[in-house]
Amino acid sequence: MQPKTKAVPSGRLSRIMHLGSLVTRVAGGVVAESVRQYSSGHRPSPKDVLLTPANLKRVAEKLAHLRGAAMKVGQLLSMDAGDLLPAELSELLSQLRASATPMPMLQLAEVLEQSFGNDWQASFQQFGFTPIAAASIGQVHRAVLLNGQVVALKIQYPGVAKSIDSDVDNVVSLLKLSRLLPAGLDLTELIEEAKVQLHAEADYQQEASHLRYYRDSLVGNPQIRVPEYIPELSTQHVLAMSYEQGEPLESVETLSHGIRQQVAEALLSLFFQELFEFRRVQTDPNFANYLYDASTSQLVLLDFGATRVYSKTICDAYRALFTAGVQGDSQLMEQAARQIGYFSESVNEGQVASVMRLFSLALEPLKADHAYDFSSTDLARRLRDQGMELSFGQGYWHSPPVDALFLHRKLAGLYLLFARLKVKINCQGVLRPWLTHDEQ
Repeated sequence: MQPKTKAVPSGRLSRIMHLGSLVTRVAGGVVAESVRQYSSGHRPSPKDVLLTPANLKRVAEKLAHLRGAAMKVGQLLSMDAGDLLPAELSELLSQLRASATPMPMLQLAEVLEQSFGNDWQASFQQFGFTPIAAASIGQVHRAVLLNGQVVALKIQYPGVAKSIDSDVDNVVSLLKLSRLLPAGLDLTELIEEAKVQLHAEADYQQEASHLRYYRDSLVGNPQIRVPEYIPELSTQHVLAMSYEQGEPLESVETLSHGIRQQVAEALLSLFFQELFEFRRVQTDPNFANYLYDASTSQLVLLDFGATRVYSKTICDAYRALFTAGVQGDSQLMEQAARQIGYFSESVNEGQVASVMRLFSLALEPLKADHAYDFSSTDLARRLRDQGMELSFGQGYWHSPPVDALFLHRKLAGLYLLFARLKVKINCQGVLRPWLTHDEQ
């Protein structure tokens, strides 16, 4: 059965019109729900009539249809500001982490013709038109070259790269106009950084550079495999690499405890290696960025679009932060947090203390010098509750520096994955070698 497809609106005007029509439909839904509740004798609150299942479905479907920045900003908000959003909106936005609807075959063929010419099919022995994956920036196809090599082609949606800035602005305006975002939530810095991040993800030549770096750097690691970059088939809108066998990371949930433990520890160790040795981190914790190859017992890394390069200053500050956290030295933790740039000039002592308690809580798995049980912890709930209290109860909302924000996003994603895999990890044991590791 062929998957349902939808053409990606590629023109700036058509994308604006799609978002404009969504505002109209959401507004219409508000009116209809208000009338329904009044007729039933209820006086509805704004939240009751805005966050209806029908309105939330409209927003999710439209963002998924537009793909690109429209879909990605929803993903960023759901992961980075999720604890500060209404539960219904967080749930809606989290749905956008799943695969997007593929583009139709005719639109796909147009992209391939623009990249390889009208005779593009002559380069392949076989080309699979049904995508093996579809996400916010592009979709992936399996193909066989004339020499028999099996490759994966990441093909960018048409018009996505050119529409990033306007898409982000329009989506944020939509969420604000429809009051789906809390009025006091200042996302200016996050939104501007989202544009930078999205432009980077749409730059397939930059992603190819990260792909080559990771492959060269991890070639001796028996637990991790990175695809081979294929330059002769890569263009501005197509990224070609070797096709890698493996199962989705979610399938590891059903495997033995030993395998789950191996995968979790490999991911955590890789995170510390990225931060302290590579000084570049693939910051997107989406499970779809990984495969597990049971035949070789290897974790396969697939996507490097969200890779960020970190300065030595930031990496050293995080080394100091983790070291202080392990030692329980609150004063050194605060110094490291200030070096990272976590506090604004207007913050008071009480707010600093509250933020440091939140830091200490986030480092809980690293402070435990024993196997931390991710399957039974309520760490995520406690982090959410303290974050909500700090942001709204104490009136303090200061976004951390964007470098820190994306790093925290990755670590939080790993915690969630470990909970899903039901593993117990001595995180401090995995971290400790990197705290005393010879600096490069």
